[in-house]
Amino acid sequence: MSKGVLVDLTKCIGCGSCTVACKMYNENKWIEDRQPTSGENAKLADENWTVIKTVTVEKEDKAVWRYVKEQCFHCIDPACASACFAKAFQKTPAGPVVYYPDLCVGCRYCMVACPFDIPKYEWEKSLPYVTKCMMCSSRVEEGQSPACVAVCPTQALIFGERQTLLEKARETITNNPNYVQHIYGEKEVGGTEWLYISDVSFEKLGFKTGLTEKPLSSYTSDFMKYTPIAGATWAVILGGIAMFNHRKDKVSHDEKSYQNLEHNQNNTDEETRRSE
Repeated sequence: MSKGVLVDLTKCIGCGSCTVACKMYNENKWIEDRQPTSGENAKLADENWTVIKTVTVEKEDKAVWRYVKEQCFHCIDPACASACFAKAFQKTPAGPVVYYPDLCVGCRYCMVACPFDIPKYEWEKSLPYVTKCMMCSSRVEEGQSPACVAVCPTQALIFGERQTLLEKARETITNNPNYVQHIYGEKEVGGTEWLYISDVSFEKLGFKTGLTEKPLSSYTSDFMKYTPIAGATWAVILGGIAMFNHRKDKVSHDEKSYQNLEHNQNNTDEETRRSE
């Protein structure tokens, strides 16, 4: 059975341990001035695969803070994978939706297909790829929890089999009337491996509500089925796009390197003239 994570937002204290563990395990950079990992302005980005967003909401006529962990939801039937001709996105039996950069052609259809706006693009890099949380797939395959779950001090994150997590979530919200009587991710877009329970409306917390219960992959599959270009032709076209994109990026990178070299050489010549 596939594995997942149950997030109890009532237990999250916003410490940010999960974001640190994610950065360390995946060797992602810290760019807090442009890509904050916590606070009201926290947002997912090419170097931020998970963030803790601070949300101020009203509850019982009082303003309260809630901390919302965001990352890929790892859909049971992911639209990103069905939209990717190159099979750069693949759903694993263990649960994680994994991205293989070596297969990516740079079309970015995955970004359009995702209902949660999760995949991000490395716009500022000379050789860009798409990035997202991969649920520490190598750890999950070995029976270990994702790095973020392993360091959570309040057990706001619980790792386990999805069905077991659903049973635990139902028991929690049934026995505690303070919880919203809904498990986010149980049925949204066909269900997700990451599940959420909360004492505050998911809509107020910024979650996308009103989503269909039908997997979005069915829509992308239907679209491709009626597209009058055969799969082999798509492979050629997208392969060409990939070559063009990476060639363009390489040229841009080489031009910048040349400009820097030329600038350094001019500075050296100027210093030489001054010394004479």
